[in-house]
Amino acid sequence: MAERQAGRQAGGLADRQTLITGAINSALCWTDECKPMKIVKHILEHSLSGLQHPWWTQSAMNLMPTTPLEKEQVPGGAAGTGLGKSRKRVIPVPHTKAPELDPIAEAYGYCNTPNRTEQAWEGHSPADYTLLSVQVMIRHGDRYPLYSIPKTKRPTIDCTLSPNRKPSHPQLSAFISHMANGDRGHWESTLGSVPRLPNHSACEMGELTQTGVVQHLRNGQLLLQAYKRHSLLPSGWSPRQLWVETTGKSRTLQSGLAFLFGFLPDFDWPKVTVRHQWSTLFCGAACDCPARNRYLEEEQRRQYRLRVGDAQLESTYAEMARALGLPNRQLRAANPIDSLLCHLCHGLPFPCLQTAPGGGGAKACLTMEQFSVIRRQQLDDEADKRQVGLYRKYAVLAMHPYLNRTAARMERAARAKPGTAAAEVALALAAAHDVTVAPLLSALGLEEARFPRFAARVVFELWRSPPAAGGKPPAKGKGKGTPGGEAFVRLLYDGEDVTFHTAFCRGHKRHGARPLCPLKNFLSYVRRDMLALLNASSYQEACYKRPG
Repeated sequence: MAERQAGRQAGGLADRQTLITGAINSALCWTDECKPMKIVKHILEHSLSGLQHPWWTQSAMNLMPTTPLEKEQVPGGAAGTGLGKSRKRVIPVPHTKAPELDPIAEAYGYCNTPNRTEQAWEGHSPADYTLLSVQVMIRHGDRYPLYSIPKTKRPTIDCTLSPNRKPSHPQLSAFISHMANGDRGHWESTLGSVPRLPNHSACEMGELTQTGVVQHLRNGQLLLQAYKRHSLLPSGWSPRQLWVETTGKSRTLQSGLAFLFGFLPDFDWPKVTVRHQWSTLFCGAACDCPARNRYLEEEQRRQYRLRVGDAQLESTYAEMARALGLPNRQLRAANPIDSLLCHLCHGLPFPCLQTAPGGGGAKACLTMEQFSVIRRQQLDDEADKRQVGLYRKYAVLAMHPYLNRTAARMERAARAKPGTAAAEVALALAAAHDVTVAPLLSALGLEEARFPRFAARVVFELWRSPPAAGGKPPAKGKGKGTPGGEAFVRLLYDGEDVTFHTAFCRGHKRHGARPLCPLKNFLSYVRRDMLALLNASSYQEACYKRPG
């Protein structure tokens, strides 16, 4: 017994060490070089307490301006001793308290540096299932900061594209050439005047970087490999089978085009129509929702109260302001975490003043320790946000219009008769922001998911089972009238299958005869169950219900 337990402990320790080594290699290496050994040491010291499943790890980049074990008692004997008449093995019971997350390691995960091999679980299904459609929402890739820290030099980053500069991609040169023919495509509203490539040698505020382009070329290529054998978009695909929409920001448009080129290399421009979403919530004609705005205001007040009540955060901001010779309020208004993240993700030293306030010639620099305190508070904010529950209510109303369109598109594809698939959307792509993807995850019940990193992706897959799967034809009325079999849905976040963590499929028996989640579960959730959280039976009722 003792030898068995010792073996299990040694094996567990080895597994954790392997995971740590892999995490450090992927998080710290920037192209061919690695971060300073001081940072390696820092993550080694903290990673044992921060290891978690990759998609489940919180990375709370909220930029709104606004385990030990215990032994189970063995019947007939003392706890953990194995004594007494019972010969049952002592089973270690894990504590439920989640391990603390390391703010620096989480920040590197948020960067999503394209320097490692990534395994994607898109396109996996039981044998003989048919892929009917895929709908993807992406967050734009790596960008230049939206804010600058007063009295410091802005990070020096080139936002032109060059295949000879790292990080690069085998398709980058072809992508640059293909974008030159973009006037042959169809552009809704003012999108035709938005540049299709980042093009400033000194990046402008919020501009997509070459890293951001490469991230989405990789994303598109990953999904191309995942769906190649399923012929999602065959060589003769119809313009009706592709739906592309984006906000009016250049970073989302360019990210969407990079993803599309990775998925459909050298796509035929005249077949492509790029549609404009005026709202970052992709709510179309259903954006008017007073209750959603009220929940957002309450959520922002909760954030503010938590921040001002954090003594360590207040002390850190005061220390940073003194170092830069700024009023505390001016430093806070500059949202320094945004600029510091850019320095971290691009391997640049944190900003300094050439001369410290008061003279003396010494440099006054912002530090990794200060950055860590701000990041720690953001992780605390994520935990408090989940507990209070205001954000979930906001998210349900914010993303219901998008989810309702997604559900309708799936239902049409599931009902389509064989031979008429060219009339339905096979691939829908929405190029969005963190303030789009974050509420989408929350609305789906994935509140423990990490905050969307650069180039995050959420993928909805629609599958159809074989006509007589399991030896019996589908019962009358089952499968939403789908011809030939039942319809099922999978949901993936950054390549991880999270279907059975969602609110609409958490209780489904995943190891039964149907190992995927029935489409009817998703349809019922979007059209009825998610609104029950707000004690409403329709979106309109939830939006216009009077408070109290």
